[in-house]
Amino acid sequence: MPIRVATWNVNSVRQRIDLLLTWLKECQPDIVCLQEIKCVDEAFPRLEVEALGYNVVTHGQKTFNGVALLSKLRFDETKSGLAGDDADTHARFLEGVVTLKSGVMRIACLYLPNGNPVGTDKYPYKLKWMSRLLEYSKERLKTEEPLILAGDFNVIPHARDVSNPAAWTKDALFKTETRESFQSLLGLGLTDALRAVTDEPGLYTFWDYQAGAWQKNQGLRIDHLLLSPQASDKLANVGIDSYVRGWEKPSDHVPVWADLDLEAA
Repeated sequence: MPIRVATWNVNSVRQRIDLLLTWLKECQPDIVCLQEIKCVDEAFPRLEVEALGYNVVTHGQKTFNGVALLSKLRFDETKSGLAGDDADTHARFLEGVVTLKSGVMRIACLYLPNGNPVGTDKYPYKLKWMSRLLEYSKERLKTEEPLILAGDFNVIPHARDVSNPAAWTKDALFKTETRESFQSLLGLGLTDALRAVTDEPGLYTFWDYQAGAWQKNQGLRIDHLLLSPQASDKLANVGIDSYVRGWEKPSDHVPVWADLDLEAA
């Protein structure tokens, strides 16, 4: 069986715990990266998730941000925080290593800054964070191990990834500098998993709560799985579980997953 790796901005794990548990049972991912858990580590609903067979590691923050890794494979090591700025206290990055029959695989769960409003210090913070992620990726790619960067990147890579591109040209998610920074990651040799299997437009991972965006399919693709060459070589399938957005009291994001032809040890 392939290993299924998924990412989901759950938008408050305590509010969505029933949805999370239902989706975990239906999708059966082996490794899950969650963003915006919006709770401290002690408040994460660990027991409910562990009851489904997952190891749980969190990097939480009260009310804001927060990321978590869930894995049916035991973690060999985990580390929180993205190098490059000791003053950055936001809980936005968590990496874990698991053992495979062919070696190890590293998964980095990330919640990239939104960057809006553009005219404030939030946008330079976003670009600096992306620069730090680029440096991290450069170093990790040198190991030539399967690596997955998974999460809410808050980046619309291309016009086909948004329902109305013209309305987003001045937004931090779609500004030229943002998209160029994302392309720099791909330029290192990382592969956008979804675009490795399809160029189809209209494939979204986020729909705003306002103005009937979900009903009108006015969405964005901002949640991504980026794969190192050693991971992309094993890519078997990719999916977006958009139906989850239609559930009662959903997150505004939906899960994205990829199947890799790799075997757990």
